[in-house]
Amino acid sequence: MAVEQPLATPAGDQSRIHDIGYRGYDGPRLGRAYARVSLYSQTLRGSYGLGRSVKSKVLPMLLFAVMCVPAAIMVAVAVATKAHDLPVTYSRYAIIMQAVISLYVASQAPQAVSRDLRFKTVPLYFSRPIETADYVQAKFAALASAMFILTGAPLVVLYVGALLAKMGFAHQTKEFGQGLLSVALLSLLFAGIGLVIASVTPRRGFGIAAVIAVLTISYGAVTTLQAIADTRGSAGAVPWIGLFSPVTLIGGLSTAFLGGTNTFPGGDGPSHAQGVVYLLVILGLVAATYGLLLRRYKKVGL
Repeated sequence: MAVEQPLATPAGDQSRIHDIGYRGYDGPRLGRAYARVSLYSQTLRGSYGLGRSVKSKVLPMLLFAVMCVPAAIMVAVAVATKAHDLPVTYSRYAIIMQAVISLYVASQAPQAVSRDLRFKTVPLYFSRPIETADYVQAKFAALASAMFILTGAPLVVLYVGALLAKMGFAHQTKEFGQGLLSVALLSLLFAGIGLVIASVTPRRGFGIAAVIAVLTISYGAVTTLQAIADTRGSAGAVPWIGLFSPVTLIGGLSTAFLGGTNTFPGGDGPSHAQGVVYLLVILGLVAATYGLLLRRYKKVGL
């Protein structure tokens, strides 16, 4: 209850001091680790609209369903026809659905960071024990986890269906593990790229458009150049051109090491030696995007 205390002034007017009942906090201080976990969980929940309005749930849940429905159809066909193998390998599935994955990261990366920039709440985070690295790690891990759920769930559907169809357990388990590793790397790479682009602008619409443009234009340009190189008799250059697009990076690595089907024109896809280069480039891009986010938020938090 507010208490008013009159305060006399030399001019004869009265001012009032209002005691509005603020009290100090004497409970336990949970520290940076708790703040980091809380920020991670809230961002992850927000990536699927949980704890937000119904409108916020529509797009991520719809994209999740779109990712899983084709896998369920493939399983149903495989069971009905008593097939001995799935029509699509686990490592290949995410490449086929790359348009849906790109749309998801384009819609959720700005959701993770743009509102904090727009409402200028980032300095408030850093006024507490949380530091720049904690904020970036929580956001990066949350979006990567959300993408891993999006890309890993249909692989689980395929794996369970393959076992129900009585396909080879050892073979399916090996390919399932390779597929999970592939989508884990894809999730880290796409999350880093999406967050870096989204952190540049506080406007969510601009962030969505920019992420879509970077992912789709780079993929279209690389596949076009690969086709031209193949028709010109330069098939040896095709795998190296694949280094310049996030989608073809994951596809090339999957072909080289993870049992993926070659999607490059001509030849057998990247060799094992070229696959090592693909892996190093992917890990380097993940590290670079993390470093760029740290640098960006050190400036924002000033």
